[in-house]
Amino acid sequence: MKKSGRTVDEAILLLPKTEQAIVRRLRALILECLPKAEEKGYYGLGVPFYTRHRMICFIWPSSFAWGKKPKENKGKLITLGFCQGNLMSNENGVLKAEGRKQVYCMYINSLAEINDDQIRALLFEAELIDETFGLKKKRKKINL
Repeated sequence: MKKSGRTVDEAILLLPKTEQAIVRRLRALILECLPKAEEKGYYGLGVPFYTRHRMICFIWPSSFAWGKKPKENKGKLITLGFCQGNLMSNENGVLKAEGRKQVYCMYINSLAEINDDQIRALLFEAELIDETFGLKKKRKKINL
């Protein structure tokens, strides 16, 4: 039985070509760097989120309504969000909190802006943080 809403693949096909290309590249990097993570399409829109022990990251194209007005999204074509961004080192400051306490994001407006090495490093760090949540679950089970 199919869940309501779109799959990630269906959602990508509905995006403008520029957004499709960026989302596909980010998705490939995420699947390469987070092989144990599960991809889920959320909000009935098919927005790709990646989880293992907790939500790790997501790709949010600006074509998907997010509650912000189009003017507020100007210069933010694709959002790559890290759900535990507040725990990441963010030494080069590419992740923006923008008033949020936990989720930090970076914005990508073209394929040329994607720095594979930088994004891989962020994804590997996000995976390490996610693994700590898995260790906490194991410790709780042992102490029961």
